[in-house]
Amino acid sequence: MWGRIKALIVKEFLSTLKDKRSRAVIMALPFFQLMVFPYATTLDVTYIRLAVLNKDSGTLGRDLAARFTAGRGFKLVATLTHDAEITQFINTGDVDFVLHIGENFSQDLKQSRAAPVQLIVDGRNSNTALILLDYAGQIIADFNRELATQPLPSHLVERAWFNPNLLSLWSVLPGFLAIITLVATLSITGFAVAREKEVGTFQQLLVTPLHPLEIVIGKTVPALVIGLAESVIILLVSVYWYGVPLIGNLLLLYLGLFFFLLSSIGTGLMISSLARTQQQALLGAFFFIVPTVILSGFATPIANMPEWIQALTYLNPMRYFLAISRGIFLKDAPAEFVFAQIWPMALIALAALFLAAWLFRRRLY
Repeated sequence: MWGRIKALIVKEFLSTLKDKRSRAVIMALPFFQLMVFPYATTLDVTYIRLAVLNKDSGTLGRDLAARFTAGRGFKLVATLTHDAEITQFINTGDVDFVLHIGENFSQDLKQSRAAPVQLIVDGRNSNTALILLDYAGQIIADFNRELATQPLPSHLVERAWFNPNLLSLWSVLPGFLAIITLVATLSITGFAVAREKEVGTFQQLLVTPLHPLEIVIGKTVPALVIGLAESVIILLVSVYWYGVPLIGNLLLLYLGLFFFLLSSIGTGLMISSLARTQQQALLGAFFFIVPTVILSGFATPIANMPEWIQALTYLNPMRYFLAISRGIFLKDAPAEFVFAQIWPMALIALAALFLAAWLFRRRLY
């Protein structure tokens, strides 16, 4: 039995490495994703186009406007003179937001009266708009604190644990460990049987003594080895190129990755056994990858989703591994937390692999 499995594993390695499409998935695609996507998906706003409409002739109005133009990432692109220009700049997308200071701003502050300031934000990109409003709120809070003649009764002291500078890369890179290995292993196994069907070697399995479970093992091991090897590169690039801290237990991380890859490979083998061509396998993998990433909590918290969608996420292995990856990267997640995420992935992997073996049996016999 093990001799037959070993021969099949060697054959799968050779077939995968000889196929141009598989080599691209293994080598070129992960490198492109790792070096481009983290920068492209960053949620940090580092370039803010600002327009200022300052109707106040006093020094306090100029001081507040100067705080914005000198702020982190702010770039003054226009100084407006009347209200009608606001609509023009916002509608054309030439500015991200407009600071509107009223005529009596300095006078009202000197007389201890409320002096409202208007911030007009382009809400077509809601995420950027929320971040800009947060930046603006911090600037105005600092302005009020320095202007106050007596200490404020209370003030907010912010402290972010695990990611002190709130860098989005620290949150994104642990997720890309899951995404890149998912795409690679799912694509490799998705092409495994479909490629053999196209070239005609699949029919040769009908006359071999291989059991369907042996076929599943033989096609699982190469994808598992490739996925683990790619994860080493991803970890090295994340830590030494992007500077993401890895403070948790590496063994626990790879234990979680092992079961995550098994579940991905099982799904890929199911897709491959159902597809007749590599194009169908690629399409099936695409339809699986997109909802898997969306429902994993990578981009939006699962708690923000409707309850019936939250229930669906329990069938998503990436949900569990993403929690492990972020927990071990940033906060040294304990073993109890990791094992609580591993056992659902183990059940999903077991079900996927046995279902793949059943589909092989159905195709073979």
